[in-house]
Amino acid sequence: MSAVTSEAVRIFPGPAPRLFGYDPRFGKCDSINFPYTNLKCQRKRRLRFAKVLKCSSVVHNGVRSSRLWGTGGAWFRSTSVNGLCLLRCNCQRAETGSLNEISTQDGNGAWFVESSKIIDPINGIVNGPSALEFQDVQQSSQEREAFVTNGNLSPTETPKSLIPRVSVDSIEDEAWELLQKSMVYYCGSPIGTIAAMDPTSSNVLNYDQVFIRDFIPSGIAFLLKGEYDIVRNFILHTLQLQSWEKTMDCHSPGQGLMPASFKVRTVPLDGDESATEEVLDPDFGEAAIGRVAPVDSGLWWIILLRAYGKCSGDLSVQERVDVQTGIKMILRLCLADGFDMFPTLLVTDGSCMIDRRMGIHGHPLEIQALFYSALLCAREMLAPEDGSADLIRALNNRLVALSFHIREYYWIDMRKLNEIYRYKTEEYSYDAVNKFNIYPDQISPWLVEWMPNKGGYLIGNLQPAHMDFRFFSLGNLWSVVSSLSTMDQSHAILDLIEAKWSDLVADMPFKICYPALEGQEWQIITGCDPKNTPWSYHNGGSWPTLLWQLTVACIKMNRAGIAAKAVEVAERRISRDKWPEYYDTKRGRLIGKQARLFQTWSIAGYLVAKQLLASPSKAKILFTEEDSDLVNAFSCMISANPRRKRNRKGLKQSYIV
Repeated sequence: MSAVTSEAVRIFPGPAPRLFGYDPRFGKCDSINFPYTNLKCQRKRRLRFAKVLKCSSVVHNGVRSSRLWGTGGAWFRSTSVNGLCLLRCNCQRAETGSLNEISTQDGNGAWFVESSKIIDPINGIVNGPSALEFQDVQQSSQEREAFVTNGNLSPTETPKSLIPRVSVDSIEDEAWELLQKSMVYYCGSPIGTIAAMDPTSSNVLNYDQVFIRDFIPSGIAFLLKGEYDIVRNFILHTLQLQSWEKTMDCHSPGQGLMPASFKVRTVPLDGDESATEEVLDPDFGEAAIGRVAPVDSGLWWIILLRAYGKCSGDLSVQERVDVQTGIKMILRLCLADGFDMFPTLLVTDGSCMIDRRMGIHGHPLEIQALFYSALLCAREMLAPEDGSADLIRALNNRLVALSFHIREYYWIDMRKLNEIYRYKTEEYSYDAVNKFNIYPDQISPWLVEWMPNKGGYLIGNLQPAHMDFRFFSLGNLWSVVSSLSTMDQSHAILDLIEAKWSDLVADMPFKICYPALEGQEWQIITGCDPKNTPWSYHNGGSWPTLLWQLTVACIKMNRAGIAAKAVEVAERRISRDKWPEYYDTKRGRLIGKQARLFQTWSIAGYLVAKQLLASPSKAKILFTEEDSDLVNAFSCMISANPRRKRNRKGLKQSYIV
């Protein structure tokens, strides 16, 4: 068996090539070349274990190409592609021995690898086996592919034989086993986890892909367990996929957009039937149901990046020039000027966890909470330099305006409900009390009966003449985690959860929103969506993955007992029900009609909740404390009385406050 194919491969001089490195001489290099670095990974089907890896740059026919400096003086070529962009990593592997001699056509020299070592495609250095490999490196590829191959069920196995065997003594051990089996590999390294591993579903759709938002609880679970490599690989590979010139119907989204998901595909190599190549195929929403761009992906990516640094102690990742550039691009996309008068982000329906039409277009709370959290995390990680001064100044201004806006206008409790009930309308003045012209008749009878005397929450959305009074769990929980809500408001949110336990938790935690849209309201707002029927899926369904956000919020407020009680409720049946994606009915008694089984973020959400309850201090990697500058600025705005009449000369701020 030949150790090396005869195909000419470009060899890089010096040590192993660094895929994302930069040379100090090019400190201000054109950093927009990083995300679309296209590498080819060429692998013989008959060669299963790589001992020598050779990488070559590949140029595709695209609209633009550029160069990126690499270690040893070699250049990588980056190509922007309209339409389907595939990230390729061509790693040709030898089965035995090390190379004694490698020839090149361009005379760039060669580097050698000992047979006991492999190349980390992200680190760009020679490494031994990773601690994160869960001993899968020693397993045969047949054993691993018998259950799942990068999210694709093996065609040689029947669904019955693919059902995971529960040979563990506890639910937690079973969950870890399932989470490990959901891992996706790219060129031999773990890169993420697929959305679901349901062997009973014949229609895979995109559940075999790695979703940015779905991986967050998986990544947190790995971090808390001390297994950092998969999170590091995920962060850097998704950064490569960050959109520069993605096009749908002759339109390109803003620079900095992160994909909703990606899939590792194994395709035949052109011109060689005995070889295959692995490619990363991202989806920015152009293939998603509804064709909606994922606003939350970049925000979650920043939050996970900070958590990785805090948990692992490895700050070198966030200090890299390409990562710093990726952070700045996400911030510029979010902080870009527009027509909106409010500091909140204006988004379309379906641009977050609720990714179908549910009437959340405008300024949904979930996006604002993640936006606020990402701004705080980014400010903490951005390297101080002259080029970042304006961006940091805009970031600080937005933090102050956003926190005031949400706390003042999104908050609802019995006192505020009485105030809204007595609102006067059609007020045209600078000192209007009813700034958004909210009509008191919008107050639904359910809200009057549902609101407890003790407790409150942040409403789901606010627009001119419209307040969405539904309780959205993720937005409220993450407002507590990120300190977007005040201390009193945060405690009040948890008070409400306790008071309305039978509605929000019941037989399975946790309601994604309350109440459900029903009748004509459901028909008009969802468009008669057959998946979002009342008390199902996003329309009042119960989602076990929300356990981890609930746990972080409770630990932050020193009320972990609430989360422990919810976890106990979930443990009664979640394993027996085979880890569903969501539950139906008002109390969450039935497995969701279209729910996938063995849903990865249901598994990971449970694991993170258990880990944090066992070690509450570790939750600090996720929540942020409000700094003194924000507290002082907020106090000044309150003391200035935002309802006081203001003349035009004194109106210096860009936002309505």
